[in-house]
Amino acid sequence: MKSIVFPTEGTCSKIIEINIADDGTVDSVAFQGGCHGNLQGIAALVRGRRPEEVIATLKGIRCRDKATSCPDQLARALEKALQNN
Repeated sequence: MKSIVFPTEGTCSKIIEINIADDGTVDSVAFQGGCHGNLQGIAALVRGRRPEEVIATLKGIRCRDKATSCPDQLARALEKALQNN
């Protein structure tokens, strides 16, 4: 299992904690801060998916007038994890 702690930028959530299972799928995601119910929903929806699939689905989503969002930050965290692998 690989654990990632990603400090977010430009969102209400401040940190995303991600665990990648040995088979390469997302095992768990936890956001610190932000819209609790929505972020629990996102975490549940990405569980068991490949990081590349999550990135393709979530990258570029914006929150209101911001240049990013919590889902976009999750995609960025997964991209960084893949680059460091």
